[in-house]
Amino acid sequence: MSTLTNKVPFGQKVAFGVGMFANQMFPAIMGIFMVVLVEDLGFPGWMWGVIFFAPRIFDSITDPIMGFISDNTKSKWGRRRQYVLIGGIIMGIAYIFMWQLYRDNSLEFNFWYFFIWSLIFYLGLTLFSVPYVAMGYEMSDDFHERTNIMAISQFIGQWAWVIAPLFWIIMYDQDWFPSADVAVRQLSVWVAIPCAVCAMVPALFIKSESTLNKDYEPLNRANIGNSLRKIYDSFLEAFKIKEFRKICGATFLIFNAFNTVAALTFFVIVYKLFNGDAEASGVWVSLFGCLGALGTTFIVIPAVAKMSKAFGKKKAFMLAQGISIIGYVLLWFLFVPGKPWLYIIALPFFSFGIGSLFTIMMSMTADIIDVDELNTGMRREGIFGAIYWWMVKVGFAIAGALSGFIIWIVGFDSNLATTDQQSAVDGLHAFFCFFPLVGTLIAMYIMRNYDITEEKANKTRAQLDQRKTNTT
Repeated sequence: MSTLTNKVPFGQKVAFGVGMFANQMFPAIMGIFMVVLVEDLGFPGWMWGVIFFAPRIFDSITDPIMGFISDNTKSKWGRRRQYVLIGGIIMGIAYIFMWQLYRDNSLEFNFWYFFIWSLIFYLGLTLFSVPYVAMGYEMSDDFHERTNIMAISQFIGQWAWVIAPLFWIIMYDQDWFPSADVAVRQLSVWVAIPCAVCAMVPALFIKSESTLNKDYEPLNRANIGNSLRKIYDSFLEAFKIKEFRKICGATFLIFNAFNTVAALTFFVIVYKLFNGDAEASGVWVSLFGCLGALGTTFIVIPAVAKMSKAFGKKKAFMLAQGISIIGYVLLWFLFVPGKPWLYIIALPFFSFGIGSLFTIMMSMTADIIDVDELNTGMRREGIFGAIYWWMVKVGFAIAGALSGFIIWIVGFDSNLATTDQQSAVDGLHAFFCFFPLVGTLIAMYIMRNYDITEEKANKTRAQLDQRKTNTT
C-alpha cells in the first residue's frame, strides 16, 4: 500500500472549487440565455442546433492539443497556471461581446456575429478548462482524498446551477428589463466579470512547482509534426485502458442525454404546465433548476462522497444513477397542468443523476492516470483531462443539435398555442423524461464491471512510489 497520502489543505481545495464555479456558471447561464435566440430573436431550430453543435466541436478539437501543451510546458509557474489565467480573461471578454445582439439586426447578422464570438469564447474555455481540470487530478495521490477534492469543487460549482435559474425570473420580468434580449445584453456583463475573476483564482492561489528543468516534449515550431503524432499516440494509449473507455462512455451517455432534454426545460414547463404563458409560469421554470441544484449541493454530493468511501466508487455510481431513474419516471407522472408544485417531489431523485456524475468520474480519472503512469512512465493529467472532457463537450455539442432536432421532430412551434399543438408538447414531455432514463441505463450497463477498487489503486500507488524510490 502507498504510504504517501498527500492530504490537501482545505484552502487549496476551496481555491480549486472556485474555479469550478466559473467552469459551470458560464455554460449554466448560456443555456438560459440561448432561449432568447429562439423566443426573442427568431432563430429557427436548425440555427439553434448549429450554434450548439459547431463551436463545441471546435472546442473538442482544441482540447487535446491544449492538453498536450499543458503537460509539456516548461515554466517557473509550472505547467498549468498561466493558461488558466489567460483563458479566464478571454472567456470573460468574449462572453460579454457574444451576447450583444439586437432585434434591429438581420437574422443572418445575429447568427454569424454570435457564432464567431462563441468560437472565441470556446477557445478561451479550452485554454482555461483543460489545464484547470488537470490541476485537480494532480493535487493528491490518495484514493479518497481525490474524491474529497472533487466533492468540494462540485459543491462550490453547483451553486452556479442554484443561481442560474433565477435569471429566468429577471429576464422575463418587465420591471427589470423591457425585453429578454435587452436583459441578456446587460446581464452578460454581470455574469462575465465575476466568473472571469473566479476562473483566475486557481491560477493565483494553487501552488505548483517549476518545470523549467523537466524532460518534456519540446514545444516549438520545428516539433509540430512530432507533437501532433504524440497527441495521436496519447489518445490511443489512453483508450487502451478499458476502465478509461468505460468512464468516458458512461459520462458521454449520461451527460449527453441529460443536456439534450435540459435545453427543453423552459418549453416543457411553460407549455405543458402553463398552456404556453411564460409570464404565468412565474418562478416555476427557475425553481426546477434551482431546487434541483440545491438538492445536488446539500444532498447528492455529500451522500455520494460518503457512499464512495463506504462502498467504493463504482457502487456509489451505480446506486446514484439508480436513484436518478426513479426521478425520471416520477417526472412523467408529476408534470400535471395547473399543479406545478408536484414536480418538486421528483427533484431529489432526479438530481442524483447528473449531480453525482463528475464527483465520482473525475476521482476515477485520477486513479486511471496512475495506471497510465505505471504503464508509460509519464504523468499526463492534461491529456487525460482533455480526452475525458472531449467526451463531455462532444456530448454537449450533440445534445444541442439533438434538442433542436427533437423540437423539429415533434413539430413544436413557440408561436402556436398549446391547444393547437398538444401532441407536440406531449412529445417534448416524453423526451424530457425518458431520453435521459435510457442513456442512464446504458451507462450503468457499461460500468457494471469497472474494476479499479481501492485495493487496486493503492497497489498501483505503491508500485509508483517504489519506482520513484529506486530512481532517486
